[in-house]
Amino acid sequence: MTTAHRTVITTAQGAVAGARHEDVTVFRGIPYAAPPARTGRFAAPRQHAPWQDIRDATAPGPTAPQSERNLGALDMSPYFGPGWLPGQDYLTVDIWTPDRPDRPGHRSRESGNALPVMVFVHGGGFVAGSTRASLYDGTAFARSGVVLVTVQYRLGISGFLDLPGAPRNRGLLDILAALRWVRENIAAFGGDPGRVTLFGQSAGATLTGAVIAAPQSRGLVRRAIVQSGSGLGAFTPEQATRVTRAAASALGIAPHAGAFAAVPDARLVEATAELGGIDLRTTTAYDPLIGLSPFSVVADRQPADAVATGHGSDGIDLLIGTNAEEGNLYLVPSGAYATSSPADVRAAAERSHPEPDLLADAYRTAYPGASPARLRSAVMGDALFGAGSWALADAHAERSSGATYSYLFDWRSRAFDGLLGATHTMELPFVFGLDPARLSGDKSLLGPESPPPDLAPRMHAAWISFARDGDPGWTPYDTRRRITSVIGRRWAEHEDLRGGIRRAWKR
Repeated sequence: MTTAHRTVITTAQGAVAGARHEDVTVFRGIPYAAPPARTGRFAAPRQHAPWQDIRDATAPGPTAPQSERNLGALDMSPYFGPGWLPGQDYLTVDIWTPDRPDRPGHRSRESGNALPVMVFVHGGGFVAGSTRASLYDGTAFARSGVVLVTVQYRLGISGFLDLPGAPRNRGLLDILAALRWVRENIAAFGGDPGRVTLFGQSAGATLTGAVIAAPQSRGLVRRAIVQSGSGLGAFTPEQATRVTRAAASALGIAPHAGAFAAVPDARLVEATAELGGIDLRTTTAYDPLIGLSPFSVVADRQPADAVATGHGSDGIDLLIGTNAEEGNLYLVPSGAYATSSPADVRAAAERSHPEPDLLADAYRTAYPGASPARLRSAVMGDALFGAGSWALADAHAERSSGATYSYLFDWRSRAFDGLLGATHTMELPFVFGLDPARLSGDKSLLGPESPPPDLAPRMHAAWISFARDGDPGWTPYDTRRRITSVIGRRWAEHEDLRGGIRRAWKR
């Protein structure tokens, strides 16, 4: 049944009421798992109890407990959202769907015209972020004929601290639970559970890579998009143990799930903020997040290695890429870019690679005459995202029967006197088809100058095409030619971009 501007859909747990806005219906805060309260914070996600009355899904709900994430003078609130808004039911999804699913003539699975589904996993360094961030408005997706789902998951200590007595990677388990919920319920919203594209950015992209490398994802995902993530971004168990010991020491408790379960969320959030600066380099591994977050997926082998050995991702189409100046986000807004020196370049290489001089020389060769600032940013960006994306792309192209596509986003924001450039997160507004005016200004992501008017429509359309048909509109990637689509003021296909740098990162 519907009333004016209100649509009711029945899920496996009960009915939910969403709000219709012109030609799009939005449902917010639908639980896909039980509230992770008390000891449940360190347990695997459980099915939510049914409800009897119609559940209001017209307004956003609470967010996961999280620390504040500050990246200098740049306004990142559209990306991180409002921070922690306490409440128990935060393992939820938001859904944007075209028109009203119960309207006569609306596409449905039964009619054979079910819509492709895209499930988005937000970033935020594994410690911040939510579906309430304004960047993740799914209206354009729904208007393009896609059912868009955005997911909240456990963060920080509750989501990713590796604890004896608790399942590993609880935030990742949350995403798998959300995908199972989508498989069971999305047809009621007009979506096709057999055509699900999982996509994520930054930490969300690394989680997306971990999902497709996991056997548990079989039958849940048809396609995946990894935006500035890393197939080499997992912590080893040894690295994770260092973080666990540091967290237990900060809280003055034993490093065990039972002890952590007795600590209130607010204190866990405070402790997360105290975990910076842990040296995670070991005799066998470097810190894949180069000190920018104390949390990541924890695994005995990297997702790219799992895919390379034939575990996971078979039959899944993959679209994967990075931005041309990823590292600028961590240097420009704080003022560290302008003060970068040759010593900083070597320090970045030393933090990331067993042969820092070889790595630094590879960048100097690739960027002749580049400033120390540009070299430092490039090393950091590839340590965080580039090397791990290349490894995952190669592994998938070699071992999966699904297609592989690669992109490089290089439109440069003129924010911060033109220095911000094609930095980390810069592609997101264009993927979501947002109005650039919402993010304009010298201290805002897109800067004071307008991007090309066709960039957002064209990039958004490529993502839609991939989700619908498995083809974003350019030549597939393979390890012989490594065709990459460069996306910016002009679009062009290139072979084996930055081959010398790629070789320097080969393990």
